[in-house]
Parts: sequence; structure tokens; C-alpha cells
Amino acid sequence: MVAAICKEIILKKNRLEGQQIGSIYFGGGTPSVLPTTALQQIFATLTQHFSIAANAEITIETNPDDLTAAKISELRQLPINRFSIGTQSFFNEDLVWMNRAHNAQEATDCIKRSQDAGFENLTIDLIYGYPLLSNEKWQANIQTAIDLQVPHISAYSLTVEPKTALAHAINKGQQQSVNDEQSAEQFLMLINTVTANGFEHYEISNYCLPGKYAVHNTNYWQGIPYLGIGPSAHGFDGYNRYINIANNATYLESIGKKQLPETIEHLSKTDQFNEYIMTALRTKWGADLTKIEKDFGKHHASLVKKEVQPYLSDGKVLLSENKVYLSDEGKLFADGIAASLFIDDELN
Repeated sequence: MVAAICKEIILKKNRLEGQQIGSIYFGGGTPSVLPTTALQQIFATLTQHFSIAANAEITIETNPDDLTAAKISELRQLPINRFSIGTQSFFNEDLVWMNRAHNAQEATDCIKRSQDAGFENLTIDLIYGYPLLSNEKWQANIQTAIDLQVPHISAYSLTVEPKTALAHAINKGQQQSVNDEQSAEQFLMLINTVTANGFEHYEISNYCLPGKYAVHNTNYWQGIPYLGIGPSAHGFDGYNRYINIANNATYLESIGKKQLPETIEHLSKTDQFNEYIMTALRTKWGADLTKIEKDFGKHHASLVKKEVQPYLSDGKVLLSENKVYLSDEGKLFADGIAASLFIDDELN
């Protein structure tokens, strides 16, 4: 698989021609299980075929139980400079309920070990809105993250995907269903607590200390082109989305024939507009009406201004310096507000 990933990098070496790489993200699955030699092989291939900025953010997703002192020491020998740690909770009973392999002590210890080894640029994932999580426990989780001096937090409301074990258990009455009011209350608790402690709420699910934005994720939300490498990875060039096949065996077979195992989805102007609205509204920078007029036409800028009026009246949307933002309350309705601004006619 590592050899195939390196071959795919070479096959795509002209995709970002003339551009300097500002972010590399090892994510999806558990890339931290790869041996150091495999990661070195991937880095060597990337360095040979792309221009990588000296200050590039290079992130690897990790599980707390993977981040032993030995593993951290190995990762320290690589260009990786940021860990994304799947903490989820600092309570044992919650981690058991989530079927996580680590315990609460490991969740705390791995963060401290990483910081002691020089990895201070950390982000952790937390989950809220599940039946076991009282408001008191959620407040404790948030405070623990703050006390550990983690500079970036990603927090997600539990969603129940169809055909999962949790969905089956809820349908059978073996588990409580997710409570939307609980999720909303805990979302607002999170915003209030972290912003009071100096964090910026810069995207619906992301919070950071000043200057500690996730470069990689911010690039997504700002529509900057990126390459996706590996099975089921997605890439984007501003006009097309490239979607790799998810099947490992088919991926390996295709790469072995020097064929890219991808499908290409062309984004029409309408698609591009709707995606801009969806992603921009999620961020603190908002949807820029000047940009909309420049990229999509005066009519669509006017249409957005018209359609947001009801949300301006009820305080869910704010308008400042010709940019449309969501208020804290509006963030609870982000998807619905964005959908109401979508267009379905084809732009010229």
C-alpha cells in the first residue's frame, strides 16, 4: 500500500504544478500505525516531486493508545509537526460506550507526553450530545482540554449513521436516542467556555488559540486546491473533484497498471456557488458578498442579501463589511440557513 501511495504521488506530480505545498495531512483510518520507515518513504516521494514550504503544517491523526513514548520519539525524527489526537472524552465510561481502545488516563498522558517531546501544536477531538454526557461531565471535558493547554479543539455532536451498531441499538430500544436539545445546549456551553478562555470559534466545529488555526482544514473551507492520495481520498482543483476508489484491492491493481483509480466530478458554476455558501458560512470569515458578485455575478450577490433578511431580523445572521456571518444561535441552524441560500439554476 505504501509503495502504491508513492506511485500515485508520482502519477499526480503535475496536479499542483507551480504551487508550494503549505500543508500535508495524514488522516483517515489510523496512519500512526505505519512504521517510521513507511512514513519516511512517503515524505521522500513528496519532497522529490513537490515544493514543500519550510513552515508547512504537517499533521498526523493518532489515537491516544498509539502515542507511547517510543512512538512519539520515532515521529519526532520525521517532518511531522502537528498531532491530531482522537481523544473524544476524558471519562472512562464514555470511552467504553464509544468502543474506544484507550482509557481516560491514556487520553491525558499522551497529550502531556507529546508536549514534553516538543509537539506543542496539537489538536484534539471531543464529542458531545450523547446520552451518557451530562452537562457537568461535558464542562469537565472542556476544562480538561483547556488545562492541558491544547491550542486547538475540534468538537462534534454525535450523529447516528444508518446501518451502524449504534443505530441498530437505538432502534431496538437498547440505547437512548440522541437528544437535539442536549446537543444544542452543550454546543453553546462549549462556545461560551472556550471563548472566555481566549479561544477563537473560527469554524462551526473548530476552536483555537490566536494564530493556531488548522492550516489544512482552513484551506478546505476557503476553496484552495488540494491533492487526495490513497484509497477513497478526495482531491479538488477549484473546478473538479477527484474521488479515489475506496476498495483497497482495486486501488492497488489500478496503481500497478499506472492508472489513476479515480472518478472526476465536474463542478458547475452553480455547484461552486453552493459550495462556497456552505463552506464560507461555517467560518468566522463568513460569505463575502463582494467575492460572490465578482465570481458569480451581481444578481446572486443581491439574491443572498435578500434571502438572509429573515435571519438578520431574528438574529441568526449578521451582516458587516459586506460579509454574511452566523451568530452563535445561527450556528445551530447552519445547514438549514446555507441550504436556503443555495441556487438550483445554472449560472452562466
